[in-house]
Amino acid sequence: MKSLFAGAQVLVVDDEVGVTRLCDRFLTRSGFQVQTVNQPLTGIEILKTQKIDLLLADIRMPQMDGFELLKMAREQQPDLAVVIMTGYGTVETAVESLHQGADGMILKPFSGSELVQSVEQALRNRQREREVQRLQALRPLFEITESLFAEKSPALLRTRLMDVVRQHLKCAHVSFYQRDSNKQTWQQISQQGENFDLSSYSLPEGEMISPEVIQNPQIQSEMIAHQLGHFVIMPFDYQFLFASRQLGEADFNESEMETLRILSRQAVAALENAQLYDELQKRILQVEASQQALVQAEKMAAVGRLTASIAHEINNPLHSVRNCLHLAGRQELSDADRQEYLELASEELERLMHTVRQMLDFYRPSALDRKPTDINSLIEKVIKLLDAQFSDYQIVVQREYAPDLPPVVAVANQLQQVFFNLFLNAIEVMPSGGELVITTQSEGDHVSILVADTGPGIALENPDEIFDPFVSSKEKGLGLGLTISYGVVTAHGGSLSLVTEYENGACFKVQLPAYLTR
Repeated sequence: MKSLFAGAQVLVVDDEVGVTRLCDRFLTRSGFQVQTVNQPLTGIEILKTQKIDLLLADIRMPQMDGFELLKMAREQQPDLAVVIMTGYGTVETAVESLHQGADGMILKPFSGSELVQSVEQALRNRQREREVQRLQALRPLFEITESLFAEKSPALLRTRLMDVVRQHLKCAHVSFYQRDSNKQTWQQISQQGENFDLSSYSLPEGEMISPEVIQNPQIQSEMIAHQLGHFVIMPFDYQFLFASRQLGEADFNESEMETLRILSRQAVAALENAQLYDELQKRILQVEASQQALVQAEKMAAVGRLTASIAHEINNPLHSVRNCLHLAGRQELSDADRQEYLELASEELERLMHTVRQMLDFYRPSALDRKPTDINSLIEKVIKLLDAQFSDYQIVVQREYAPDLPPVVAVANQLQQVFFNLFLNAIEVMPSGGELVITTQSEGDHVSILVADTGPGIALENPDEIFDPFVSSKEKGLGLGLTISYGVVTAHGGSLSLVTEYENGACFKVQLPAYLTR
């Protein structure tokens, strides 16, 4: 009948050939893989090169007794199950067997069923012991992995991993290696314990170092010089952890290797998580720096726009003052006309004194400054201020004012500036003369003003862009007049738009809420 442990590797060591043959026959029938030797030292050599599940050994042998063999066998394979055979069944022998760490004992002579039962029980005990060890190792591992995932710094996480491997697996040396992408070599980036650096050797290129590389005779010689023996390698992406015990210490048992495998999988995820978090933090810092730079740039741009706007708005009344003084200086003028031009110049100078302060309120005019304003009279005043330019450029102004036009509630000086900008733009696009048609009309609860010229029109793919800062269809235009005018009109609750259906030049439409008394 096949055993539940069929296939397990059993090594039988006894100096009596008859006993080893008997064991071989009984165990082979039950499905075990059996090797038999009559010399204990031969058995040790097998244990050094082959994985054995159970050692069945006699106590009394010429070269060494079974207890000494058990000790040497466990040094080679710590998880090895051991059953002691003896022809001297005393209590002292049984106690000594347990003391030495044997998993079972069988008295000679024995039957086949007794032998199989003893072997199965020993394997069962060893399996149970391994499971207990595994659970004991895994219990703190859960707490460890939780702390690993809580760590967001890759450097601190590597240090934590090395601490865990050194403490829980009792390693004399632990170190991390990372592949240098430029030189295609491995570099030690951190270590703990015994000072030993693999990167000083010629390691192969690639993404991982295999255990076979560490078996290099030169590396093995250097490890022995540093009193290092059994080792393990934990692979990560472009990194690996190398851990070694002191020379002469037991190799890593199955439970410890299982712990390492679990820890390795958790560490890979934790390292990736820490790396992503680190990259995210760097990205956030870059974004914050970029945002600060953008804010600073926007502040500087705003200062530039404000400066340009102020210069633009100061320039308009200065033109008016110059024109009025020029006209007032003509000899042929009557005293009444000269006085009128001087008064206009005085008014413009007064307006100039307040321009800078008014610029700050262009986009949010105070309701307290608004008063009912007659649009026809305001437009006529602007035309009077620009009379010299109209005359010099041979521009004919056509007035089509609606009678009984309701007033609008506005800051008169600001609306005056809007029409000043629109009329100046029309003059500049008609240097050889033309016609400017100004139409006012009432449209429900709004007052509409159309300012049309006979110039070349506005050639922009997107006509709405003309109201953006520093966008101009004129070769030397600043692109601020319409932007400022648009802001003033919209702040008054109205709208300023380009009439795209107008075909004889350019036409702008200003709409303002009417002041209706009911």
